[in-house]
Amino acid sequence: MPSARVVETPRLTLRPPTAADRDAWVSLHRDPRTYSHAPHAMAQTDDAAVEFFDAARKHWDERGFGFWVALDRESGELVGVGGVKDIDGAFLNLYYRLAFDRLGQGLGTEIARAAAAHALEFLPELPVRALVKEVNVPSVRTALRAGFQAVGAKVLRDDLPDEAPSIVFEAPRVEAATAFDAATREQVLDLWVRTNDAGGAVGFTPGAPRGDVDAALARHEEAMAEGASTAVLLRSAVDGRVIGMALVTPAPTPLMPHVATVWRVMTDPDARGRNLGRLLMAGVHRVSRKLGLEILTLNVRSGTGTTRFYEACGYEVTGRVLGAIRVAPGDDRDDIWMARRLDGRVLTPDVRD
Repeated sequence: MPSARVVETPRLTLRPPTAADRDAWVSLHRDPRTYSHAPHAMAQTDDAAVEFFDAARKHWDERGFGFWVALDRESGELVGVGGVKDIDGAFLNLYYRLAFDRLGQGLGTEIARAAAAHALEFLPELPVRALVKEVNVPSVRTALRAGFQAVGAKVLRDDLPDEAPSIVFEAPRVEAATAFDAATREQVLDLWVRTNDAGGAVGFTPGAPRGDVDAALARHEEAMAEGASTAVLLRSAVDGRVIGMALVTPAPTPLMPHVATVWRVMTDPDARGRNLGRLLMAGVHRVSRKLGLEILTLNVRSGTGTTRFYEACGYEVTGRVLGAIRVAPGDDRDDIWMARRLDGRVLTPDVRD
């Protein structure tokens, strides 16, 4: 499936720029109020801003992705730009800029989260980075909330002689695995135990013995060795540590080779609120497409908020078993089944059947 050109977030529609957006783009990039942390980086003339606009549209024409314009979903107003572009085939650079009167509303985080997930799911398999000055505290926070980690520093081409280098933030990377080496297995086991103890719905009640989780992991490894399951790992950009994991298991029938179930979705409980779940699911979708899969299913328990999360990842509720899950006496939660087509189409009643 080619990269989607238009992406929707809770408050924004992100789409490629058109000729009609030129004036708004120029105005945005000529407003000194949005360059308080680096006044010299502002386009010095309208013509320079137009050159930036033309270059952004050329990137879309040549690569099929790039910087979106961000439109308010209620008013249709252009409130900013953002997205990623290819930097010399070395990495994908995250960029966003918001209109002055829309600063401080969390829209930058909304764009950055969507752009990072979109890149991990659809775009060239290059590192996804954001270059941010340490003094720009709001942008540092945005990078962290979007799932990026500080991995170094870099002097930029247009930095002033006495200007501090930018912090290099990088998104986690995605990896598909059909076997674990010893270090990876220990990290996965530790992640599973900590996720379970934090209340995650990963097959055990909190406090389950590590040995029980170890045995369950061994069973999954057997399925992986038999070609009946693939692990999708999310690894830290800093040290390669496993910070997320999910299992993709194709349907056990030759009549449904295009369908698989996603199991054991877990991310580092110490990094909640950092977009890791969305990045992990982006990786699951990317790996699943490479496996030739078309439809993914999963089940969640009610009352945990996970239904809304998966809906934001493109899944639909396809069924419910009332009171099917009981993790404590009197706790009868519903078992909710959800599914997503990887080609972006909405599930039809025939498919649900």
